[in-house]
Amino acid sequence: MKIFLAQQNYHIGNIEYNTQKILEAISRADAAGADLVVFSELSVCGYPPRDFLYFNDFILKCEAAISTIAQHAPHLGVLVGAPQRNPVVMGKDLFNAAWFLHEGEVKQVVHKSCLPTYDVFDEDRYFEPAREWNVIEFKEWRLAVTVCEDIWNLGNNPKYRYCPMDMLMQHHPDVMINLSASPFDYTHDEDRKAIVKANVLKYNLPMFYCNAVGSQTEIVFDGTSLVFDKQANLCASMKRFEEDEQLFELHRDGTIHGAILETAAQVPDEELDPVEFNPSLHIHSVYQALVNGIRDYFGKMGFSKAILGSSGGIDSAVTLALACEALGAENVTAVLMPSPYSSQHSVDDAVQLSQNLNNPYHILSIQSVYESFLDTLHPLFKDLPFNVAEENIQSRSRGNLLMAIANKFNYILLNTSNKSELATGYGTLYGDMAGGISVLGDCYKTQVYALAKYINREQDIIPVHIIQKAPSAELRPNQKDSDSLPEYDTLDAILYQYIERTQGPQEIKAMGFNEALVDKTLGMVNRNEYKRNQFCPIIRISPKAFGVGRRMPIVGKYLS
Repeated sequence: MKIFLAQQNYHIGNIEYNTQKILEAISRADAAGADLVVFSELSVCGYPPRDFLYFNDFILKCEAAISTIAQHAPHLGVLVGAPQRNPVVMGKDLFNAAWFLHEGEVKQVVHKSCLPTYDVFDEDRYFEPAREWNVIEFKEWRLAVTVCEDIWNLGNNPKYRYCPMDMLMQHHPDVMINLSASPFDYTHDEDRKAIVKANVLKYNLPMFYCNAVGSQTEIVFDGTSLVFDKQANLCASMKRFEEDEQLFELHRDGTIHGAILETAAQVPDEELDPVEFNPSLHIHSVYQALVNGIRDYFGKMGFSKAILGSSGGIDSAVTLALACEALGAENVTAVLMPSPYSSQHSVDDAVQLSQNLNNPYHILSIQSVYESFLDTLHPLFKDLPFNVAEENIQSRSRGNLLMAIANKFNYILLNTSNKSELATGYGTLYGDMAGGISVLGDCYKTQVYALAKYINREQDIIPVHIIQKAPSAELRPNQKDSDSLPEYDTLDAILYQYIERTQGPQEIKAMGFNEALVDKTLGMVNRNEYKRNQFCPIIRISPKAFGVGRRMPIVGKYLS
């Protein structure tokens, strides 16, 4: 049997657009002589559709799309993802389904069994789990079709009470096929390959795994669809962060025509995130994810131009370089806004950066704006000493100017805050925390430095002085980040243990970190939830990003 995997980038809710992409791939698969074409999870509507699923009109459009796709696939089988209504009154109103279309009609529908409700997933909010498990019989083959999470319930600590494949094995399938929307994070590529291989080894069947690609607001899907033969040899790993299509020939003995990329080997029962924080881990993939996240956010929102505040610091420099790569340098405007406390070398560094990138830039001093605020506030502030209020006025003045320019010229403001700052509350609401999308909000400061070195891997795009100088907000004389925060190497290591690995204070202290520093750091994290709750969407690159994947109470009293 010839199986065609279509790894595509969909637009959530743009059902007509998605349907057209699917039809075009079916046409190419048909021309290539495929018997079966496989798409990713919820491909018709895009993943994750979230509360769009509550609208009857949305489901009607999905149903109409399924009918259209079926009519355009008279010769070959099609496995495509879309919601299906639940005819039973009890339970949720919808199933997350894989639709099997052939000979112009719906032949069979497979329901997802394991509905993830952790991290960025919230499927139990919308879907009813499968109640029965049957193979799809097609051209004398028996297909065990599953949807994404259905293959992940292996290992020593399963999240669900049963494995769908255990049920399907009772029907003696010949091949496993999984429709997936598995997001990227910098640990997940190995996990994903390991779990697919573990299924092949457990069930002694080949597997075709079709994953989504493209960015959906904060969630990035990297594709990398996989094909393993019956002996658990990796036969194909499709493109990362790009659309891709490939045709494979599956033989009765479980072998797959084509080269073997990796020979079979046993895999651990359970894949864990790295225990020690490594800011350089998979930095090339992190770079690709951020570039794709920016590009798709702008493209799918209908914007083409970005603006950001360029301070001469490492965060704005890396954000600017990433945006220029994603959108084209001519479409990214940098605005330098020196205050009375900005150093000349920071302005010079920011100018040099834009000259290296060849992007437009402007210099707008905020000194008169800042002084005007102080004059207006003097009747209330009187002669009280300078403190965080005056610092934040500078930051908010910059945010106001950036948003005014964005409004005037139809730009999106890129936020430049990093994860270390967001974790500890080292940022100004409505100032440097303003923006339409956060580029670095899931990258710790040490990862930002690793990105800068990666960007400079062939030539010095980011001036070396930006990378080497001590980081500073420059909101008061001789200010340095280290005045308020621990050194970033130590801070990021503690934050990683607490945020990504959910380790408590005693476990972190047992790793050798200073006890007082651990208590201080965790207290800062928990006290500043109210700031993060008002923050813009963050492009997710880690196993635990701030935002929809990490849900903490604002008024809680825990470690704060």
